[in-house]
Amino acid sequence: MTTRREFLKQTAATGVLAATSGLALPALAQKSSIKLGYVSPQTGPLAAFGEADKFVIENFLATTKKMGLDYEVVVKDSQSNPNRAAEVTKELIVTDEVNLVLVSSTPETTNPVSTTCEAEEMPCISTVAPWQPWFIGQQANPGAPNSWKPFNFAYHFFWGLEDIIAVFTGMWGQVETNKKVGGLFPNDGDGNAWGDKVVGFPPVLEKLGYTLTDPGRFQNLSDDFSAQINAFKQANAEIVTGVVIPPDLTTFWNQAKQQGFKPKVASVGKALLFPQTVESLGDAGHNLSTEVWWTPSHPFKSSLTGETAAQVADAFTKATGRPWTQPIGFAHALFELAVDVMKRAEDPSDGETVAKVIGETKLDTLVGPIAWGDESLPPFAQKNVAKTPLVGGQWRLKQGGKGYDLVIVENATAPNIPTGGKMEPIA
Repeated sequence: MTTRREFLKQTAATGVLAATSGLALPALAQKSSIKLGYVSPQTGPLAAFGEADKFVIENFLATTKKMGLDYEVVVKDSQSNPNRAAEVTKELIVTDEVNLVLVSSTPETTNPVSTTCEAEEMPCISTVAPWQPWFIGQQANPGAPNSWKPFNFAYHFFWGLEDIIAVFTGMWGQVETNKKVGGLFPNDGDGNAWGDKVVGFPPVLEKLGYTLTDPGRFQNLSDDFSAQINAFKQANAEIVTGVVIPPDLTTFWNQAKQQGFKPKVASVGKALLFPQTVESLGDAGHNLSTEVWWTPSHPFKSSLTGETAAQVADAFTKATGRPWTQPIGFAHALFELAVDVMKRAEDPSDGETVAKVIGETKLDTLVGPIAWGDESLPPFAQKNVAKTPLVGGQWRLKQGGKGYDLVIVENATAPNIPTGGKMEPIA
């Protein structure tokens, strides 16, 4: 298979490039339009992750225009489908001829996009997936660490399983429980990583004195969680954790209530990130807890606009009439990185040059400082992974019972992000 890089070299060498209207390399050399590709799940069960995309991209284009920069963004919807994500990435590279691919939201989106970009020698920056399922999930042999290899074109920024385990257990330690935990781990990239007996929750929980009941993997969009609920009841689990898509959390929690399962703590990743998921539960969402990657109270500013996290969140609510949502910060940071990288790249049309510049990035963004080459990471991940801070929060019903606030209750791993209260039991 001829990669994008090989094709560009061949056409440039034969003089075909100048006559190929879509490629526009001579124009790029004159600092003309830079074309970014962006992939995220805007429809399907993961659509909540893409809720802020339109807001972020419209503001990005307006901001760069004011700065005298000429950017174009080609947006593709993964439809929450890994095959579709790979397909539209190929379109961005081959048909749209973008200079850089940006991708957000869960391994089901980030992994196929990053893998396609790596194969096609297209620089790519991804986010909103813990780094282990992103990095390990793309290896030829995920079960053999000695065979893992860094990537040349794919780069990622987010937190890791080590961070969310520390945050969740930090929250649980604030509530008196029997330390018995029920695990909800689906058969997908996140679920398999979180439930992994080597890199996931099981070994750390055991070390900390927790007993984990894991009934096994289930398929996303399940309509019956009776088996899991019965297993948790039999184990007398007072804590529930896991990483599930929003529709599955709603189904599980409503069925748990119907079947008389009432844990003291429920800390669930992915689904509980979003206000609409909690709102769909009515009063039953009170004191459910989750990881928190970004809020209006995070003490960071945009490198593009100088706006604070609070100002960006307020602008989103003013523009949409919706509560702020965590992916706003990371979608915004993707485009901050794109501008920073393209400013420093001598030839934005050369994928190898752009990839090298990504790896050299050190930028303070709306989600915090981002820099690749972090020596606190395992050696195999240092080139391609940049860490961002993580805290823990609880959803609290507002006075009057209309809507919820997300209150940060655990910040041991990121003390510069302020807490707003202490962890409380559900009932």
